[in-house]
Amino acid sequence: MSAIREQDIDEGRRAFLTWRDEAKAQAAQAESSDERLSVSPQLPRRDMAMAVRYSLHMLEIKAPGPGVEVRVAPWSAVKILDGPASDPHNLTPPDVIELDPDVWLRMAAGVSSWAEEKAAGRISAVGERDDLHELLPLV
Repeated sequence: MSAIREQDIDEGRRAFLTWRDEAKAQAAQAESSDERLSVSPQLPRRDMAMAVRYSLHMLEIKAPGPGVEVRVAPWSAVKILDGPASDPHNLTPPDVIELDPDVWLRMAAGVSSWAEEKAAGRISAVGERDDLHELLPLV
């Protein structure tokens, strides 16, 4: 199942690009890496949801498969990359990555890197394939 409905893709793209542009402007004014890693443009709730869903949709296209579940609560979760599929009893694959929306969007937009966010303790990842640095940024 896709992270976003087909009829919402254009809205999601606009929301993601708006978030990205505002985040890059904020990051350019940051005086330290800590400030850059705190970049968090405020969008209306629906736009934030659409930005996350659209970016996860792009991740699904870039790395299809059932092996790793990427969760960005409360907006969406997707399964990506080849590998063992979900356990038939609980439907969770052996590799799970959980991110807050701002952390996910910063990495997806290229404002921060996987290594920076991981070092800051902002990524929860379990499993052998718990690193998405080769797939990011998405744009």
